Amino acid sequence: MSYAQMDGALLLALKALLKERNVTRAATHLGITQPALSGRLARLREIFADPLFVPAANGRGVVPTPRAETLETELLQVLEGLKRLVDPPRDFMAAETTRSFIVALLDTPAAVLAPELCARLLELAPSAKIAFIHPPQDAFDRLEQGQIDLLITGPEGLPGDLMHRPLWQDGFRTAQRKGHPRGTAPLDLDGYCALDHLIVSAQGGRFAGVIDDALLALGRSRNVAISIQSYALAPLILVRTDAVCTLPARFLSQFEHQLDLFDPPLALSNIRLGLAWHPRSQHDAGHQWLRRQLYLCAQLDPG
Repeated sequence: MSYAQMDGALLLALKALLKERNVTRAATHLGITQPALSGRLARLREIFADPLFVPAANGRGVVPTPRAETLETELLQVLEGLKRLVDPPRDFMAAETTRSFIVALLDTPAAVLAPELCARLLELAPSAKIAFIHPPQDAFDRLEQGQIDLLITGPEGLPGDLMHRPLWQDGFRTAQRKGHPRGTAPLDLDGYCALDHLIVSAQGGRFAGVIDDALLALGRSRNVAISIQSYALAPLILVRTDAVCTLPARFLSQFEHQLDLFDPPLALSNIRLGLAWHPRSQHDAGHQWLRRQLYLCAQLDPG
């Protein structure tokens, strides 16, 4: 016997015959004609190389062979398994899930989103797990393979087959330690360029970035004295030095109790960040729930 010859209709026919012990009643139960059921029985006999059912001695109905009787328990298990396969998935229950989520993002959105998202998960889905990773070079492939759930990045360069929704636009602020010797007057361009600056270099080790590009367009430059690769270090260094830094406003706003914040004295383009995921996850209930939590953290309508 080859299992490839078997299909659901044959399994249901076998189940009905085992239950009814009568071809006419079994056909009625299945909603098919008696000849159609007889055709299915003929195929079953061929597959199992056994008569499976023989006429009853009293002429009423059929009697299963020993081979058919031994199939009954396993048949019910197989049909139950098939039913589970085609049943709609259970509703996602955040309070009960043990699912692990993986979100790929850079330090900027991580510093803003991760604290609140973690608080939400611990409250609403206490048995779930979440991992935040830096976007790998093959992030798009990992989204397709289900190894990454969500990617938070700029909208440029995303493949056309990815789902995408904007998360936020953010401007820049300049931060200094409280009690800085320059005082708390608004920054002008000359004073700004004369200060020591700290920058966050995602690549690591660079001493110039988008701020320096904007200054260069004005024919100006600044002294970048400190380059770090982690946003988390920035406030720790600022409170201990006279350096200043110009970083995304939503990140710096978390440290207003430690730092003085100012508008930078030059025009800078806003940062745009979005949420990207693969269409394979579009209708997954757990994935939809995670996306809603991120929208709420980003202060977006979760609808």
